[in-house]
Amino acid sequence: MKLVLFGATGMVGSRIATEASARGHQVLAVSRSGQSPVPGVTATAADATDPAKVAEVARGADAVASACVPPRDGSDPRGPFLALNEALVAGVRAAGVGRLLVVGGAGGLEVAPGQALSDQPGFPEAYLPEARAHRDVLAYYRSLDDGLDWTYVSPAAEIAPGTRTGRFRVDGDQFMTDDQGRSFISAEDYAVAFVDELERHEHPRTRMSVAY
Repeated sequence: MKLVLFGATGMVGSRIATEASARGHQVLAVSRSGQSPVPGVTATAADATDPAKVAEVARGADAVASACVPPRDGSDPRGPFLALNEALVAGVRAAGVGRLLVVGGAGGLEVAPGQALSDQPGFPEAYLPEARAHRDVLAYYRSLDDGLDWTYVSPAAEIAPGTRTGRFRVDGDQFMTDDQGRSFISAEDYAVAFVDELERHEHPRTRMSVAY
């Protein structure tokens, strides 16, 4: 499978590139720098906010994936991050690619029906802008009605470099914790779940979540 991966040099994107390449998929790693996150993976420089450039690099792909993150420059990231995803979708459409997988956030996961994690007392103030940006983006994808086959993949509340075990749980909108009440996934196992979805196509036009 040919995968065009935007945001490929970040913590999560680089691990998705590693996992997909290890399984024999052809990965084009796209970032502003144009650096390859994995030896042997082809890389190119492109701006995900430019629909024409997205279309140029995505043309001929079986799927496009985005591991792009909201801006972390202290400003409100909601508008810019939504605009990035709108540009990404426009470029994917123009390229004629029907499938888009998106690295999502955990803040919009439900601790109870209709109750998002990021709305709960004690949710860290520092993470609220990014959580709100991700929630806006998910709402945007859910509003699409043109048949674009998207999947939004939410990690656990904590995601960090760790070990690839291949053992984790997959759900939908629900916020998952382990027996100790912790919500965690290694970036390596998140990448396993992400590439599993790329291959198995089990969650079209919906959100899935991943945690231990």
